[in-house]
Amino acid sequence: MQLRYNLRIYPEPSQQDALARAFGCARVVFNDALRARRTAHENGEPYPSDGELSKRVITHAKSTPERAWLGEVSAVVLQQALADLNTAYRNFFASVTGIRKGRKVAVPRFRSSKDSWQSIRFTRNARFTILGNKRLRLPKIGDLRVRWSRELPTAPSSVTIIKDGAGRYFASFVVRTENEVLPRTESKVGIDLGLTHFAVLSDSTKVAAPKFLRQAARKLRRLQKSLSRKVKGSNNRKKAVTKVARVHAKVADTRRDWQHKLSTTIIRDNQAVYVEDLCVTGLGRTRLAKSVHDAGWSSFTGMLEYKATRHGRAFARIDRWLPTSQACSACGRIDGPKPLSVRSWTCPCGVTHDRDINAAKNVLAAGQADNSNDRGAQVRPASVSAPRHEAVTHSDAARSARSVERVSVVHGGEDVKGPSSSHARPAAP
Repeated sequence: MQLRYNLRIYPEPSQQDALARAFGCARVVFNDALRARRTAHENGEPYPSDGELSKRVITHAKSTPERAWLGEVSAVVLQQALADLNTAYRNFFASVTGIRKGRKVAVPRFRSSKDSWQSIRFTRNARFTILGNKRLRLPKIGDLRVRWSRELPTAPSSVTIIKDGAGRYFASFVVRTENEVLPRTESKVGIDLGLTHFAVLSDSTKVAAPKFLRQAARKLRRLQKSLSRKVKGSNNRKKAVTKVARVHAKVADTRRDWQHKLSTTIIRDNQAVYVEDLCVTGLGRTRLAKSVHDAGWSSFTGMLEYKATRHGRAFARIDRWLPTSQACSACGRIDGPKPLSVRSWTCPCGVTHDRDINAAKNVLAAGQADNSNDRGAQVRPASVSAPRHEAVTHSDAARSARSVERVSVVHGGEDVKGPSSSHARPAAP
């Protein structure tokens, strides 16, 4: 499978200027190509092909005085900008036609120089090199100092240079590795995600919600008040924006690190993991929006899914409409909806349930019912043809014997076969 490794890089001031030029050139090529496609659409003309578009916005543009500075950066960076536009259009058309599931993808928009997130991509054709002194050499940029927090398992196929809103630079390597299958274990777990407790497992384990954004709320409030007092367009406002972005980046990094550790522990200790398919987008529109986004359920379940695939574990999402909080995990009785203030309840069968633990057990039961074989093999007998001695016409004697067991009802001149006498419904009083 393909993995992505993000490593921090520290470009020098001259290299930062070179990266800024590369970001700008890629943005201009993207916008020129998008403008050409929109013009063709407005005029009712067919979209220009990839080759024609590349000649128009890159090759021919370099020979004009207005775009002569495109030759200062690597040609691969400009070609990848066109590839990004093609990918954006493919995703848009797939979403419109219904091929792409999930939320609708908007039509590609123009990129702005004021965007806090900038990126360029180098492929193998660009001949980027990882030097022996642990530096990354990029064409027309130079040797970048990389903080190698871990070694790459294989040679990367591409590298993306990213500048985030906090002014940090990252190198994102794409590598292809073999799956690392973990030793088999008999443990299986269902997970109920929440706000009071981030995760409650079916084995009664409760993981407290760290609430990283809530912890940084006081500092963010102070910095955002300071930002609101700055004059728009001034250098002081740009500095204040960077300070706010750094706090948000720290919150996101801390949450991501914590979720990685928790998801790795769950995948390592369990052969099968089942979670509820929550509608995070819908919950993000309610009064609990801040807490929902602070929890980061989507990123956590995404980590569980790809780590389960990599390590040979089973992972499944159960239907979000199953009444996991209303059904008794002991007898299956559905006791009706309950407000969030009810944290425990007693079923008429006599079992007292913790609301979250009972829901986690129901998630596990529903996941096992959908996929009782955690290796993904066939768990039900496949359809086969009937044996020859069974696929024959029944004799008249057998037909007359079956007719004795049925009740013939004549209604409106039509002979209707009623149900078998052993399964006949009782007459209405």
